[in-house]
Amino acid sequence: MKQINLSHPHHIERSEQHEMVMALGYFDGVHKGHQKVILKAKEIAENTGMKCAVMTFHPHPLVVLRKQEDIEYLTPLNEKIKLIEQLGVDLLYVVEFTQEFAALLPQQFVDEFIIDLNVKHVVAGFDFTYGHLGKGSMETIPFHSRGQFLHTTVEKLTDHDRKVSSSLIREVIRSGDVAYAETLLGRPHFATGTVIHGDKRGRTIGFPTANIEVEETFLLPPTGVYAVSIKVEDQVYEGVCNIGYKPTFKDEKAVKPSIEVHIFDFKRDIYGEIISVFWYKRIRSEKKFHNVEELITQISKDKDQSQEFFQKKMV
Repeated sequence: MKQINLSHPHHIERSEQHEMVMALGYFDGVHKGHQKVILKAKEIAENTGMKCAVMTFHPHPLVVLRKQEDIEYLTPLNEKIKLIEQLGVDLLYVVEFTQEFAALLPQQFVDEFIIDLNVKHVVAGFDFTYGHLGKGSMETIPFHSRGQFLHTTVEKLTDHDRKVSSSLIREVIRSGDVAYAETLLGRPHFATGTVIHGDKRGRTIGFPTANIEVEETFLLPPTGVYAVSIKVEDQVYEGVCNIGYKPTFKDEKAVKPSIEVHIFDFKRDIYGEIISVFWYKRIRSEKKFHNVEELITQISKDKDQSQEFFQKKMV
């Protein structure tokens, strides 16, 4: 997949572009609804002999329009790019979202970012909007197309009568229901981070853990214990993860929770390595124990529950 970064105004010549089918959207999470849009564009491209392209935007519009800096992404840009590439897309256009770009009239957006790029077919979800104040929609796009391209509107994907959307998935993850999030995403929710040195208390009680400093832009589930898998380089391992403030050992609450993973049957030194944590199931909430022995007993039960979960998943 070739990635092309664009800003307004861009200086790409239409004559130098392949004819293409383009999927449009912000695509945070690249969830099942987004996949439906992108794969529809891919299907049309294959049937017409054109290139399959995706256009997304960065940063999040709220960062630019409302100065909201603390956006928690289902998939920060670098992860979103990887997921889109896995869908077999030929070209990815990442458009810089600025005040100037946001001020474009719907017709200006279509002229500059669709027609001038030699797009012959646009695919987007039913609720996609474009142009200043989102005044352009899939209902107005035939008018703005100037007869230069076709369009396909992908209807909403639902689960239990709820629209599969990034906002629903964020809500589900914040509630701790990572199992349902996996259903909506089509894969487990994950976050990437660096293995750092911690208190090293886990090894003294028989459960050594990898302490992970997750990039702040990732949305994390709430505190608690989870069945997880860990990707280290290209290897995947199962484990049990605690997100929390270690109340058994610490009276003062830290600024942010720690993420500790006990990886099953694992003895490598991975300090400094970048790994990904995939959340599958919430086992319990975080609690304060009266003593270390109580904690050890509970961790052992947590480990058993996580291993049992993965054994059933394999069947």
